[in-house]
Amino acid sequence: MDFTLGEELEAVRDLARQIFTDHATQDRLRAAEQSGTGVDHALWNELASAGLLGVALPEDAGGAGLGVEALCVLLEEQGRAVAPVPLWPSLVAALTLASHKTSGLLVSGVVDGTARLTLALEEFAPADPAEPRCEAARDGDGWRLTGTKAAVPSARGADFMLVAARTPDGPGLFLLGTGVAGTGWEDADTTAHDGAATLVLDGAPAQQLPAGSLATALRLSRVALAAVQVGVAEGALRIAAGYLAGREQFGRPLAAFQAVQHQLADCYIEIDALRVCLWHAVSLIAAGEDAETAVLVAKWWSDEGGLNVVHRVQHLHGGIGVDVDYPVHRYFLWGKQISGMLGGASADLETLGAAL
Repeated sequence: MDFTLGEELEAVRDLARQIFTDHATQDRLRAAEQSGTGVDHALWNELASAGLLGVALPEDAGGAGLGVEALCVLLEEQGRAVAPVPLWPSLVAALTLASHKTSGLLVSGVVDGTARLTLALEEFAPADPAEPRCEAARDGDGWRLTGTKAAVPSARGADFMLVAARTPDGPGLFLLGTGVAGTGWEDADTTAHDGAATLVLDGAPAQQLPAGSLATALRLSRVALAAVQVGVAEGALRIAAGYLAGREQFGRPLAAFQAVQHQLADCYIEIDALRVCLWHAVSLIAAGEDAETAVLVAKWWSDEGGLNVVHRVQHLHGGIGVDVDYPVHRYFLWGKQISGMLGGASADLETLGAAL
């Protein structure tokens, strides 16, 4: 299949790459990490001003209407720069709402950067995100949610969230404000690249979203994470190539040693596989075709192959690879944590096997 980007997507890629290159500098990354929120708010505003927060969202909400393909192009560029902005949870949540014709004003707020969303899909093991244990009980015309959600990404600063919960009729997805009564946050994980936190719900009022919303959110989340991981792996490999070409041992660049070249070649092959599987899944989603197995394959590759790449890259750097003053440690952190989201590689294989 031909996965060549068209002119519109190339323009999205080029603009995103320019902004991330200009703003996601080492000094800015350190400042965001030390800020307490883990977010570069100036970069978020710059992305909104450039129209990039709306590239995937529909035109009637003020977006460009380029769909999941533009989302993945943008997220690849973010991953390449390990830029600390809450793109994937906010845009996946907005795209889920837009796909089911819900909360148009909220989607418009995401487009212009005035609203931030997040997703509360995961629970503590061994829960399947498609089979949540969090309970939803009827309360007049609405619902009340009770339970615990784990690893909610970019929890601090979000205005609304989409929460997976179980009703008497089965699993569903619910919209609620982050500050409503009955919601509580446990301290965010300071080692998490996305400021993830645990959400505790005790009768929190919520609005149920249309049938199929949970499946949409999970599908988009998996391809979004795979897209970020492609960028993370490519960014890590780029740093390794530069380091190994400039560092010498026994009078030769490290990159000239055969064992090192084999490691780099393995990284290149895995990144190529990551990209092919991702864009196969994206092409099926964009065409409105059944993409369930393709999405799971892409997510599995992002978990398995992405982790392999960042692990090799850190190994090739030796001791400096774990020095937090050197940039490569961020790629390992992102790659490692993405590889465990929504269940990780083993869970993806189990879900894929069941689907097949």
